[in-house]
Parts: sequence; structure tokens; C-alpha cells
Amino acid sequence: MALCALAPQARAAGPDTYALDPVHTRVMFAISHAGFSKALGTVSGSTGTLSFDREDWRSARLDVRVPLTRLDLGDAKWNAAALARNLLDGERYPEARFVSDRVEPVDADHAKVCGQLSLHGRNAPLCMDVTLNALKRHPLPPFRRTAGFSATATLSRAAFGIDAWKSVIGDSVELRIEAEAVRDRQAGEADEPSPAAEPEVAPSAPPSKPDNDPYEPAPVPHA
Repeated sequence: MALCALAPQARAAGPDTYALDPVHTRVMFAISHAGFSKALGTVSGSTGTLSFDREDWRSARLDVRVPLTRLDLGDAKWNAAALARNLLDGERYPEARFVSDRVEPVDADHAKVCGQLSLHGRNAPLCMDVTLNALKRHPLPPFRRTAGFSATATLSRAAFGIDAWKSVIGDSVELRIEAEAVRDRQAGEADEPSPAAEPEVAPSAPPSKPDNDPYEPAPVPHA
């Protein structure tokens, strides 16, 4: 019994808590530009939390904030126009927020994640098709356990009261999200140990040259 008490206890099964990595999380969007092409833009710097257990997708919970003021359409004037009062109104509504309320598993690596999107002062339902790309220890320091996801969704901008320039800007907005989330140490979960460092090998000294090197030409005597 004493030996059992001293043995390390396995971590109870259940969802882990992850923090979104704002550097490696990006929201991309595409919207019709007067029917000629689709304008492409990105928003970087999203933050939030994810509760996730790969063996139980239904228990997953996501709460993410997207800083709309970091929107980038590749042109300063376009950026300003998109954030103007008659469109996103970035001064009054500087961020969007998505909170999941339902997860429907498809298979081990795919699920439909549904919830409420808050945008431009309004709430509307949004569902995303999500793919789990990887769940493993990151190969670079500090070797934290990391989950990587890709997701797609489509929303109507009119559903959020963003309906200016109907003849120029399409209503349907296609979303693609690439995200990485790092397991939170604050949740009391120990990270996996980092791999042992390989021993450094001192460079070998160059071989010493014999006094009488047969390949070195003899000095030419001076007259």
C-alpha cells in the first residue's frame, strides 16, 4: 500500500485548457468586389481559450476575440474604408467575438463547431467546419503541447447590420481560419519533458604535419 501511495498518479482524463497563439492564428476572408474578383484580407492577433479533449469533441469549448483594427486588405486606403463608420465601424466595435455552444463530431479529426458571433454590435449564429491538423509537443523550445486547427465558414454581413455599398461589396463573406493553441500551464497540467540535449562534440584538432612532409616541395637554395 505504501508503494502504491508513492507511485506517480496519472492525470485524470478530460479536456485540457489551451491558449490561442496570436502569432500563429489568423483569420482570412474573401468577399466579392463588384463581381470582378474577390477581395482578400486577413486579421492577425486573435486571442482566446480552448477547452479540448481529442477523445471527446463534444466537450470542447472555444472563446476567441478577433481584433478587427488589425484588418489588412493590402492597401492602407482599403483598410481605412473597411473600418469606416458605414462598414465595420472599427472605432465603436474594435473586435469580434465567437463563443461556441455546440460541437458535432464528424470523425476523429473533424467536427462542426457552432456558436454565437458578436460583430458590429449584433449577435448571430455561426457554424465552422473544423479540422484538427495536429496535437503534439511543439518541436521548438519551450516544447509546449500544441493543437493546430484549420476551419472554414461563411457569413452574411447584412446579418450584422453591415449593408453599405451593396452594388460594390458582396454580402457573402467566406472565412478561413488557421489557428494554433498552446496548453495552458496555469491549469495545473505538467508539460511533456523536453527532449534531452545532444552532447556537444568538440571539433577535432587538425592532424599535425610531419617534419619531413614528402608532398611539400623542398625550398630552392639561393645562389
